[in-house]
Amino acid sequence: MARIRQTDIEEVKARTNIGDIVGERVALKSAGVGSLKGLCPFHDERSPSFHVRPQVGYYHCFGCGESGDVYSFLRAMDHLSFTEAVERLAARIGYSLHYEDGAAAPETSGRSRLYAAHTAAAEFYRSQLSAPDAQAARQFLGERGFDAGAAAHFGVGYAPQGWSALRDALRSQGFTDEELLTGGLVSKGQRGVYDRFRGRVVWPIRDVAGQTIGFGARRLYDDDQGPKYLNTPETPIYKKAQVLYGLDLAKKSISREHRVVVVEGYTDVMACHLAGVTGAIASCGTAFGTDHITVLRRVMGDSEGSSGEVVFTFDPDAAGQKAALRAFGDEKRFAAQTYVAVAPEGLDPCDLRLNRGDAAVRSLIEAKAPMFEFVMDQRLSTFDLSTVEGRIGALRAAAPIVADIRDAALRPGYTRVLAGKLGLDLSEVQPEVERAARRTSASGGTGERTRGEAPGAGRTQPSGAPGAASEPPPVSVRVTLASLPAALELEKRALMGVLQYGHLLDKQAVDIALGLPMPHPALEAVRQAVSMQTDLTRPGWTSAAVDATREPYRTLAIELLTADFPAGTERIAQTTAMESLRKLRQRALEREKAELRSAQQRLEPGSPEFRSIGVAIRDLDLRLRQLMESE
Repeated sequence: MARIRQTDIEEVKARTNIGDIVGERVALKSAGVGSLKGLCPFHDERSPSFHVRPQVGYYHCFGCGESGDVYSFLRAMDHLSFTEAVERLAARIGYSLHYEDGAAAPETSGRSRLYAAHTAAAEFYRSQLSAPDAQAARQFLGERGFDAGAAAHFGVGYAPQGWSALRDALRSQGFTDEELLTGGLVSKGQRGVYDRFRGRVVWPIRDVAGQTIGFGARRLYDDDQGPKYLNTPETPIYKKAQVLYGLDLAKKSISREHRVVVVEGYTDVMACHLAGVTGAIASCGTAFGTDHITVLRRVMGDSEGSSGEVVFTFDPDAAGQKAALRAFGDEKRFAAQTYVAVAPEGLDPCDLRLNRGDAAVRSLIEAKAPMFEFVMDQRLSTFDLSTVEGRIGALRAAAPIVADIRDAALRPGYTRVLAGKLGLDLSEVQPEVERAARRTSASGGTGERTRGEAPGAGRTQPSGAPGAASEPPPVSVRVTLASLPAALELEKRALMGVLQYGHLLDKQAVDIALGLPMPHPALEAVRQAVSMQTDLTRPGWTSAAVDATREPYRTLAIELLTADFPAGTERIAQTTAMESLRKLRQRALEREKAELRSAQQRLEPGSPEFRSIGVAIRDLDLRLRQLMESE
């Protein structure tokens, strides 16, 4: 395959704002001049430690250590090859790539082809919705209150009843049966390859960046023996446990309002958005789970101390109650407060909007109840409260729910609520709640582990225990900003200023200051790598400096590049960086002067060596004065 020219790779990266790319998947907030911060997409965390520096095109997590540029971010998030990442960003900005030896753009394979096939399929289905034989699909949408404009907004389409309409259309565009099978767009049976979706209303399922990765389809005809809802199977680009329908349209609202509404179906998402509840999303053919929570937390910026809300809507039937209890099991994975909204008469948001209008949907969400209160009621409903045995059983079942309420100020009030629901004295209920709290505390809370952590992680095995290591694990050397002595603050600030604002600084002043060795080996390694860079205005020079930093000090270079710089504006940052460089030079001259004075004191006054050192000291005084006057 022909390689993309290096100049094009650098140009595409220079024209792409990494903050925009990362911001499609992570809610980013300003963290000072030129810095953005959010929850890390590479590991679960409660407080944001993921920093993005758009000016230098770099990201770094101070928690897990992941870092890189816009290409490495796309490759990690979307599992792309390097070439595919460059091509995607080039297409995004409308840049025409050139390939070595004048070769034409290659026909790429793999994931890029699957994305392209799904984009083409979405357009095909959308175009078919206006065809004469799509009357049943249009009627289905119309009966649920969705007009042509609503269908267009959500990209809803129609899959014709024939066996190969989509296959024929995509094959005419150059896609192979193998690609369509891999992408789940067609199936293979005894009679050959045929369209997976036939005679159905089709919703495109998009990732958070708006790229179509799969479809959900609803049965229309009585002679269709398939399931009522049929979704894309697991493919290289579609993982149902990580996909949320409508998130591409809802992400701005979720990030802005710090509220997400979780509904149960595609039409419910449509109804909520059209009613003004634009933070609504739904899982796609699977239960709402921990991977979905991880995705949502990043988008909404769900960190400790935030005031976010997660509102679940459930049907009041048995399946809805089961879903609520399952969601309650994962509730503590959110830092946000969780709520449940149940519509009157068991109507889902789509039916509620159709029967009572947009305002009723908005009122449903505003009338939400705390998740723990809803679950408590569900637990109590399974007991016969008219009997002593039933009330005691209900108390034992509901007490852990009250004990587990995160806001300690609410527990006494809900203890009284529980007593009232059970018809018991507070003196009977309170001890049971306290016992439940002690059991929870003794078991370490909910007992959940950090995602990806092995059982027993973080505990020291006793000597001689089965499986105990015979030798201690190797020690990994990792120098970070936090591990450096406070006495090196000036060196740290000077290197940070050059790495982050070198394009604004006087190159001669940078060269002189960074020509001075630094007292710590880690800082010295970074200084050497930065000093090798000849053009601090060239896009990508900071990445080159990081790459040139020898191990094990590269992590420190990354942190210096991405850490918060102590300045409120870019102008102040420029001034602060230049002042740090000046102080480095001043301190070096003062040290040299002190050493000369010490040497002079050991000489005979009036001797040639004494007078020579005196001349050198006067020269240093002049240079110091000139340096101070240059402020």
